[in-house]
Amino acid sequence: MSKAQNDVVITGVGIVTCQGVGKDAHVALLTAGRAPEPIIETEKFKPYPVHPLPEIDWSQQIAKRGDQRQMENWQRIGVFAAGLALDDAGFKENAETCGRMDMIVAAGGGERDINVDTLIVDEGLKRNDRELLLNEKLTTELRPTLFLAQLSNLLAGNISIVHKVTGSSRTFMGEEAAGISAVETAFYRIKSGESSHALVGGAFVAERQDMILLPESIGAHLQGKWAPLWSRKDTEGGGMILGSAGAFLVLESRKHAEARGAHIYATIDSIEGDRGNRNAGNLEVRLERLLQPAKNLAPETIAIFSGSTGMHDLAEREKAVLEHQLPGAAIRGFGGVSGHAIEAQFTLGLAFAALAVDSNAKVPPFDAAQEKPMSAGTTAAVVTAVGHQRGEGVAVLSADA
Repeated sequence: MSKAQNDVVITGVGIVTCQGVGKDAHVALLTAGRAPEPIIETEKFKPYPVHPLPEIDWSQQIAKRGDQRQMENWQRIGVFAAGLALDDAGFKENAETCGRMDMIVAAGGGERDINVDTLIVDEGLKRNDRELLLNEKLTTELRPTLFLAQLSNLLAGNISIVHKVTGSSRTFMGEEAAGISAVETAFYRIKSGESSHALVGGAFVAERQDMILLPESIGAHLQGKWAPLWSRKDTEGGGMILGSAGAFLVLESRKHAEARGAHIYATIDSIEGDRGNRNAGNLEVRLERLLQPAKNLAPETIAIFSGSTGMHDLAEREKAVLEHQLPGAAIRGFGGVSGHAIEAQFTLGLAFAALAVDSNAKVPPFDAAQEKPMSAGTTAAVVTAVGHQRGEGVAVLSADA
């Protein structure tokens, strides 16, 4: 593929999952030759398993204790992963470049006060005037600072404060689709020449009762023991296992990256998101269209990093489309080893893909019963996201050589 000055390239990877902190731990995972052992917390939220956060020394990226204390965990994870990406790209100490850097974040709505939620539910069982009850409790029980803590753009704000990234800033909300839109927006801003470099990503904390309640409220969460992603149909519950994670990328135009001699992990050839009704084959039609840019790639060198939730019907439908549209490519359901990270899921898949392409990895099967080994190293990658309720996205990456 010919190179162009406005190509969008990945030059920094910041990643934190249950499997470890930073790119080295995840390159090791991708090149190990065998699937990693699942890292699962099964007791704390029983019967719901989650992929927990690893041990993190926050001071490595968030130097001030005061900054650490005033953030919630989802903000800490995001600020930490953003710092890793900036370090990796060589921007961390460059105030002038960070001052011109765009930032696009996918974020949820902050943490809830579980005690107040529980109080409202318990009182609601005793009263019929529930609208009045809700107003009473919200005005008397919530601490004022909680409203500030729930602002979705606080993650971007804290990245600006800690890492001095002070160019334009955007925050997307909307679960998995927010992560797709964040990267897609950065991609097209750079492609069109509106931007030369951007920091993009998200963070998610699985170890929260309110987060577990969200998929469980639609019967989507797996219950009991962990199982590989594509092999959850016979397990209890809906098949979804959440994972705490943070994933940020530094994207640049080729011109900007080459001018400063940056290491390029991969080129993003295409990216697109879509959404709509999934009934009557609409999901399959959309995925087939989104996968078109990957159809001309050599199948034996493609690793497909599927962001599948693991929900039985959705996982089955997505896998069928992938196998039909890209026969011969190696499908890897990365949520089986990292957990599903909602807003951060798409960026997490892009981080895995960039590292695999850069290291020419023969990515081991993550589900030995359902995924085939690779016969050659990864020179191109496809990243998918199929939201647990709505939203689909596909990105295609290629080696820069």
